[in-house]
Amino acid sequence: MRFKKNRSNEEVPDINLVPMMDVLMTVLTFFIIISMTLTGQQIANVTIPKTNGAGLSSKPEEKPSLAVGLTDKNQIVLTDKPVNVDQLAEAMQQFYKQHPDGIVLLKADRNLDYSKVLALLKTMRDVGGDRVSLAIEQSKNTAD
Repeated sequence: MRFKKNRSNEEVPDINLVPMMDVLMTVLTFFIIISMTLTGQQIANVTIPKTNGAGLSSKPEEKPSLAVGLTDKNQIVLTDKPVNVDQLAEAMQQFYKQHPDGIVLLKADRNLDYSKVLALLKTMRDVGGDRVSLAIEQSKNTAD
């Protein structure tokens, strides 16, 4: 079998991967930042319950919302800061004054006893929160 001998005057073309990697990293960074902004308001130390999506509307309403967290240690969190019931009531009243059609979104930790969630819901109702919604996370897997 005869093989072609590589001639010394033929050069193998160089491929410069650095510009392509720069473009890929820029696109990846763009998608990461966009996906983080579209996930909604996040509250530290709160893991909300998951659902398989049954009974959920496919397109949620776009109304202003105030996110209130309830950690697994039964601590009320508002904008990542612990607050007491009086501070929560004041924040809710201010929110409803600025956004009469707004919704208060309660993000309670999934490991929390439901009686504690119910107690906070009653407190929020007494403040005037007649539009309080419980946040859930749609699971991609029905086994979760």
